[in-house]
Amino acid sequence: MKIYVLDAFETSGIQYLKERVPGVIPFGDPRAGRWHEDADGIMIRGRQLSADDFAKAKKLKVVSKQGVGIDNIALDAARAKGVIVCNTPGINSDAVAELAFGLTVAVARRIPEFDRRIRAGEEIIRPRFLGTEMAGKAVGVIGMGNIGVRAARLYHQAFGCRLLAYDPYAPADAWADLPHQRIADLDELWPQVDVLTLHVPLTDETRYIVDRAAIGRMKRTAIVINVSRGGLVDETALCEALKEGRLFGAGLDAWEEGEPPQPGNPLLALPNVVATPHAGAGTHETQAKSSLAAARQLVHVLEGGEPFHRVV
Repeated sequence: MKIYVLDAFETSGIQYLKERVPGVIPFGDPRAGRWHEDADGIMIRGRQLSADDFAKAKKLKVVSKQGVGIDNIALDAARAKGVIVCNTPGINSDAVAELAFGLTVAVARRIPEFDRRIRAGEEIIRPRFLGTEMAGKAVGVIGMGNIGVRAARLYHQAFGCRLLAYDPYAPADAWADLPHQRIADLDELWPQVDVLTLHVPLTDETRYIVDRAAIGRMKRTAIVINVSRGGLVDETALCEALKEGRLFGAGLDAWEEGEPPQPGNPLLALPNVVATPHAGAGTHETQAKSSLAAARQLVHVLEGGEPFHRVV
């Protein structure tokens, strides 16, 4: 049995593999370039797996993906080739929700901007650099799954925020223990939010769910938070609105092109944007748990077991 690790992982999962499988090719090993030849299973995080990859893979049986997002995998090609694809949902929920919350506070109170200006020795005329308080504000949550509910709970418990939840696929009793207003139509949501936070996958339906028209209907004091996937927000429209003062700010952990984004991305030139490099799951605790979960699932399936979380 040959397993190739095609991304950098926290060591817990790699150690688990090495203790159980003699043929483990670690990330960075020169032999990894030949995985198409003899890999029975591969473990990935953000690596792109194209239709061509699946066409070339001669023995591949299982792809174990750390995390929940699977838009980096050509699923139709995997299905056609009979390759099982599985992921590890739910493990990073607390960490990602915490980052959404942290980005909101950072943007609202201009924390990174103050830090940069102080380090550069710039004058700070206080009335020109006022933040905004979160207490009692309306938070629009798009996506009522594991991460969305954890983020909503943080906003509610910390600041008593009014929660406006949108998710056409969530059951009627979702969030039953959390005070919220269920929103049926996004046109109803945009004008109300003080903070908009996104917790959905990138699909044909959700691509540019926050488009130019949506941004145009939001308050000038609103904050946009995206810790989910690049492509949910029209970055060109967002940049124009932020530059022209039609939004207060944005906290972005997900980007349309590159994570981290390229230095020339115009959003990075704006003082009211707080940028992180898709680091929502980047905690010691989450990486250890999810690395181990991906490894366990990979070995389990290769030994003939059913996937714990099958995608394809």
